[in-house]
Amino acid sequence: MSSKTDAAGKSKDEFLANKPADMTLDQWITSWENQQIGFHLTSVHEMLEKHLHLMLNGREKIRVFIPLCGKAVDMKWLADMGHTVVGAELSELGIKQFFTEQNLTYVQESVPGAPNVEVFKTPEGRISLFRCDIFDFSMIIAGQFDGVWDRGSLQALSTADRQRYSKLMITLMAKGCQYLLDTLVCTNKDYNGMPPKISEAETRSLYGHACNVQLVDSTDKLSGKQESWGLESFIEEVHLITLKSDSS
Repeated sequence: MSSKTDAAGKSKDEFLANKPADMTLDQWITSWENQQIGFHLTSVHEMLEKHLHLMLNGREKIRVFIPLCGKAVDMKWLADMGHTVVGAELSELGIKQFFTEQNLTYVQESVPGAPNVEVFKTPEGRISLFRCDIFDFSMIIAGQFDGVWDRGSLQALSTADRQRYSKLMITLMAKGCQYLLDTLVCTNKDYNGMPPKISEAETRSLYGHACNVQLVDSTDKLSGKQESWGLESFIEEVHLITLKSDSS
């Protein structure tokens, strides 16, 4: 798989082996231990590169949050530009692999008042990765953010957890925050291997009460490979989410 290949380039076995909505927290840890991480990219995500200007919105050295961050190389790329990057990831192995693979030294610390949370960070604090369940993360622990890069995190959650997740994410948005939400829309009337379609209506329902939701990209990724799996559509969507209070 080339470094630019996203989920659309996975083999069928990889695709079926990584069914985020079916995963328990223990299964997620096990997937990292077995290195079943077909979702990981070895280069910066093309949608982040394409739409970074929207998240920055003319600003420099902003504070960016990346939920369910894994060992995404996007974090080092953003930090090298001078931004401060904060990630949340359940797998300690994934976090340690990030620092090792990016040749970064780090310190590991407990988080006062949060017994289920640890933080791994570079000595100067440019990158801080919190080892925790995303629902143990909060603005009390890490403050609010100027930007969010959310690649597949919402879709990785079960439908029942999405409302809780969106409420959490809204609390993490500082005034002027520019939130990029990237999702894959996969549909087949008989196929249950991926999470249910996240429709435009659902995205607006999850965020629209407090945020403006703008579809900024919808790219068809359907190829013969996905058609052979029985998929009828394979579309990558990017929404820009901003607080309504910023425009009032």
